[in-house]
Amino acid sequence: MSLALSVGLLAAAGTFLLLQRGMIRIILGFVLLTHAVNLLIISAGGVARRDAPFIGGDTSMAADPLPQAFVLTAIVIAFAITVVMATLAIVSRDDDDTELDTQTENESDTEQNNQGSGSVAERGESA
Repeated sequence: MSLALSVGLLAAAGTFLLLQRGMIRIILGFVLLTHAVNLLIISAGGVARRDAPFIGGDTSMAADPLPQAFVLTAIVIAFAITVVMATLAIVSRDDDDTELDTQTENESDTEQNNQGSGSVAERGESA
């Protein structure tokens, strides 16, 4: 039960961070989602069987090595993708203007409101 809650919490937090605007938040959201998927794959391998894969003799309680191999591969792939995303975030730091767009739009709206708020006599219009 706690494993399912952990997967759900990590997936929800990862999705929330992926929907944010900052590149660092997107990277952190991706990392949280990969952790959630890794936990999901491990839980699919059977939570009750957590013994060593090869102890000898009785193999009925041995852990399934296939989900562990999948998770190990997923960890390596996720780390590589995270490094690429972090590199792109650093290289394109000056080009990432998504956060600046909202500030620029707010400033231009404020300037237009300040310019257009004068009286009719100040603007030179007739009433």
